[in-house]
Amino acid sequence: MRYLFSMFLCLVVLGQSPAQRAGYWHQEVDYTMDIDMDVNTNRFTGTQQLVYTNHSPDTLHRVFYHLYFNAFQPGSMMDVRSRTIMDPDSRVGDRISKLNDDEIGYQKIISLTQDGAVLEVDIQGSIMEARLAQPILPGASATFEMEFEAQTPLQIRRTGRDNAEGIRYSMSQWYPKICQYDELGWHPEPYIGREFYSTWGDFDVTIRIAPEYIVAATGELQEAEFYNSLITNGSMPSVSGKRSWHFTAENVLDFVWAADPDYTYHREKAANGVTMEFFYQIGPETSAWEDLPGIMSEVFDYAETHFGPYPYDKYAFIQGGDGGMEYPMATLITGHRPITSLVGVSVHELMHSWYQLVLATNESLYHWIDEGFTSYASNRIMEHLRSKKLIPGEPAEFPFQSSHRSYIRLVESGLEEPMATHADHFHTNFAYGVAAYTKGSLFLDQLEYVVGKETFDRALLRYYDTWKFKHPTDHDFIRIVERESDMILDWYLQYWAYSVKWIDYAIGGVSEGSNGVEVSLIRNGLMPMPLDVYVTTKDGKEHVYNIPLVMMRQVKSSDGELELTYMEPWPWVNREHQLVLDPNISLDDVEKIEIDASRRMVDIDRENNIWTSQQASP
Repeated sequence: MRYLFSMFLCLVVLGQSPAQRAGYWHQEVDYTMDIDMDVNTNRFTGTQQLVYTNHSPDTLHRVFYHLYFNAFQPGSMMDVRSRTIMDPDSRVGDRISKLNDDEIGYQKIISLTQDGAVLEVDIQGSIMEARLAQPILPGASATFEMEFEAQTPLQIRRTGRDNAEGIRYSMSQWYPKICQYDELGWHPEPYIGREFYSTWGDFDVTIRIAPEYIVAATGELQEAEFYNSLITNGSMPSVSGKRSWHFTAENVLDFVWAADPDYTYHREKAANGVTMEFFYQIGPETSAWEDLPGIMSEVFDYAETHFGPYPYDKYAFIQGGDGGMEYPMATLITGHRPITSLVGVSVHELMHSWYQLVLATNESLYHWIDEGFTSYASNRIMEHLRSKKLIPGEPAEFPFQSSHRSYIRLVESGLEEPMATHADHFHTNFAYGVAAYTKGSLFLDQLEYVVGKETFDRALLRYYDTWKFKHPTDHDFIRIVERESDMILDWYLQYWAYSVKWIDYAIGGVSEGSNGVEVSLIRNGLMPMPLDVYVTTKDGKEHVYNIPLVMMRQVKSSDGELELTYMEPWPWVNREHQLVLDPNISLDDVEKIEIDASRRMVDIDRENNIWTSQQASP
């Protein structure tokens, strides 16, 4: 008997935008920094003024800073972790342990004051603690003044000098950065090469460097004539001594810069009006960069339509680093790539401007939101670019099937850990990578299957609108989807993120019953899911039966072009369930029955998802 869920339906005004959770707050940091770089020694001195505003309900008695460069020293936690983990990142391996004194990184604090009072500091590896002269009360601000010196490490992971492609400086995590404080307290995680968690604020940064260097950075360059001269004359105005580059950026989580004497500079407007900047070394290995502006213009347009408006006026694509890494208004990417690879990494890092740099989850706890949501969006965009013939290849019938295979390999390996494991504490890089990038992206693709495409797409935009420039959690996201779909979905989050239970449904048998064709459905896996069962008759017609879970308390109202027939819900405690087809369909009419022909549900064994007429008893 069909079940319409009338007893579970309630009135929901879908157009009403929910506010963020009650009592939400986040801290505020405003940096003014001035550094002087010596390109011969790769060392720089700096001053930093940090105005810290405490928006929390707590009184703060101490502060913590990240000193990321200190991780690039033999014997550091990052070094030991890389040398002892089962499957080290090849970019790191044992390289840190072999660094010479002039190749290591360090950040040394010369002085630190709070509103003029001298503070004593305790530095342990990449974390510095300072006890405050006066507590910072709720709603109050304090001004920290710092003098520091640093040595830029040889490029190993994300930051450094002289990378494999010859870029002199990729300057990420280059300044003493105050740690994040939120409702869970301070987050002074030592740097072992994983994720970052930051506080929003304004940045005013001046970089003094040898005059031949071209600098790319977060924010707006105040000396506009530098870039204008590069475009019109191919060179910058002459100066005596070092050149000063002054950048400002408002409401960002971080500040990155890069510098090289051989950068070429190109600037172009995207379709949405954003200024795109491109910094790279011209050569045969970077020829694909010439095609990048037009393609990325299309990317901006698609991303804004489906994921929300890009909130800044510019974005810079910068050759540098050791792969790809996102920062506010900019990315560092290695540039010796063919066009598809170059576009792929550019799209992925750009999409972090949505999923992390605007919707700023705690990357350590919710790495799977940071990387997984970004990977999901990137996959959709790459399929769009293929459909527009902007990159080689044809759109895939099932775009996430490679992700399915990757996840299944992890399950079969026995190395899987819950996706919600802290990023720093995965036992293998393999498990972390699949959890963060693959299983995280499948969380969204599979959720679309659960709630329906139209509802899912609205939920993504509603999530952006509700939580932009805030720090949402996984529960904040799932509540948005619940509000949009009118479903109960906490079970989905708990199973997929907090357990290693997998999905496996099977067709146990098909027979002619007294009320119609009976399909026996079996749950072999430990994770329950709603099912779409596709029935194809011999006349070529397709019928889709939707079987929700009782605990969802609702059905998906639509799902793309599918015409759904709603069936009685399945209690998750029952291992088996009977589906009775429309009485107008006889067993002789049925050509094929398939569980989830859309391939969005991550079923680890799809061979038992299909029944064909050839299997019918003679």
